[in-house]
Amino acid sequence: MAVLLGDSGDENYFVREIEKNDGCCLQMKQCSTGDVGCVVWDAAIVLCKYLETRQFYEPQNGVNKWANKRVLELGAGTGIVGLMAATLGAHVTLTDLEDLQRLLKINIRDNKALVSSGSIAAKVLKWGEDVTEFLPPPDYILMADCIYYEQSLEPLVKTLRDLAGPETCVICCYEQRTMGNNPEVEKQFFQLLLQHFRSEKIPEESQDPEFSSPDIHILHLYPLA
Repeated sequence: MAVLLGDSGDENYFVREIEKNDGCCLQMKQCSTGDVGCVVWDAAIVLCKYLETRQFYEPQNGVNKWANKRVLELGAGTGIVGLMAATLGAHVTLTDLEDLQRLLKINIRDNKALVSSGSIAAKVLKWGEDVTEFLPPPDYILMADCIYYEQSLEPLVKTLRDLAGPETCVICCYEQRTMGNNPEVEKQFFQLLLQHFRSEKIPEESQDPEFSSPDIHILHLYPLA
């Protein structure tokens, strides 16, 4: 995962390179200044590499659970997680606030050559607001490190409830942080979430052996009947 210099055509960016299992690399531009969505966080890389694990993707044995699946990423930031899913054959919508759309579209442009059977687009979605244009429910909702602002917790859970159908699997990856009010925010999030979703924790041995950490957790969430 090398950090490279940004090119002169897109000033104020620097690039993080994420190698896929097939040897190809996602070239992810990050902003040198900006909010939390402007950089590739460790939880996003852990989730990316989890999407490539054998339970989901083992093409030599005919396994590809991403092929032709409808995938929506919440709080996409740089778009790295959704882009990985698109390179594996999923039809992906990256969503985030208006001010992240330029970065998302740049990263889609720069990695388009790696997306063949899948597809990818970026759209604005503010948590808590109407989700009609994103329905019917996707097969998967992906979210990496979306648990950080106390004021965003209720809107985030509302959006998850509005988007998820009976067959939707939400894959949530987050880094457990102990500084400041992070533990309380995390506690509040799960108190709200588990009123509406069943949670299944993914053990480290089911994650990528190189890209995993005791502090970074992956959950599968399923709507309660």
